[in-house]
Amino acid sequence: MTADGDLLDELLRLAAAGGTEVELAADPAAARARWLPAPLVLVGSDQAQACLRARLPRRSRMVLVARSGQLDPGAEIAELIGAEHVATLPAAEPWLVDRFAECVSSASDGTARIMAVLGGRGGAGASVLAGGLAVTAARARLRTLLVDADPLGGGLDLVLGWEQLEGLRWPALTDADGRVDPPSLVRALPSRGDLVVLSWDRGDLLHLPAQAMAATVDAARRGRDFVVVDLPRQLDDAAVVALQAADRALVVVPAELRATAAAARVVANAAPHCADLAVIVRGPAPGRLKADEVARALGLPLAGTLRPEPALCRGLERGEAPAAAGRGPLAALCQRIVAELTGLPATGAA
Repeated sequence: MTADGDLLDELLRLAAAGGTEVELAADPAAARARWLPAPLVLVGSDQAQACLRARLPRRSRMVLVARSGQLDPGAEIAELIGAEHVATLPAAEPWLVDRFAECVSSASDGTARIMAVLGGRGGAGASVLAGGLAVTAARARLRTLLVDADPLGGGLDLVLGWEQLEGLRWPALTDADGRVDPPSLVRALPSRGDLVVLSWDRGDLLHLPAQAMAATVDAARRGRDFVVVDLPRQLDDAAVVALQAADRALVVVPAELRATAAAARVVANAAPHCADLAVIVRGPAPGRLKADEVARALGLPLAGTLRPEPALCRGLERGEAPAAAGRGPLAALCQRIVAELTGLPATGAA
C-alpha cells in the first residue's frame, strides 16, 4: 500500500527478486478488501497515517516500509498500526527479498484447498453439504477442518452429531487477531480422526471479528489439507474473508422458482469475492424446474444435483454425520467435488 512511485518501483524490484507477484493499493480504501486475506502486507511510510485513521483491523505479517533519507516513520506509528517490523531501504532489501520468497514457499508447500458453501435460501441444505464434504475429505485421509461461519446456523457440531465432544468453539477464539499455531488450533478443537470442527455453541449470539476468521484461515492453510467453510447467506466481514480465501464456492439452491429468485441475491453478493462460484441444485422440483434452468437463471455453472434422500434426513436426526457411510447421492456428489478440487481419484459410491 503506497502512493509513492519511487518506493513502489523499489518494492516491485524486490518482489521480482523474491519470485512473487504483488497487488497494489494506493490507499487504505483500495487495500481493505485484500487486507486480511493477503499473506504479506507492506505499508509505505506515506500511507502510515492514513492507515491509522482508517482503523484497518490488526493482522500478522505486516511491514512498514520507508526509503533512506525520508522522515523516519518510527516505532510508535508502527506499533499503532500493528506493523511487526519497520524496513528501511536500501539496508533492508535482502530481508524483504527473503519475506517475499517465504510467501512463495508457503503457497507451494502443502497449502490446504478451501471450499466455501452457502445456501441460496434458508433451509437449502448448505450445512448438510458442508458437513458431507468435510466427512468425505476426512474419509479420503485428508486432514480436514470444517468451519462454521454462520452464527445463526445452529452449530455444525449438531450436523455431525458431535455436540457432546469436548473442545473450543468460536466464542473462545473471537479474540484471535494474529498468527495462530496450526497444531495448537487442531488440539483445541473437537475432532475425530482426520476431521476437526470449529463451530458455535448454544450460548449468546456473538459477533465474529474478521481478524479472527483471517487468523483461523491462515492456520488452516498451513496445517490442514482440506478446509470447508459453511457461510451465512448475509455475508458479514468474517464471511467475506473466508470467501475471498476460498478456491471454490458452491451455492445450494432448491429446484424452486422462489428459491432461485432468492439465490440470485445471494449470488450477487458473493460473486465479487470468489472467481470460482457454482451452483448445486437440490430436488425435488415441485414445478419440474430443471437444474440447468436454475443454473442458467443464476448465470453460474452447474456443479451437481442432489436427489431426495429420506435416509439421510433420518440419520441426521439420530446424530449420524452426512455421507459418513460413503453411499448415496450426497456421498457420491461430495466424492466427486473433493476429487475435482484436490486432484485425488474419486472413490465409488452406491
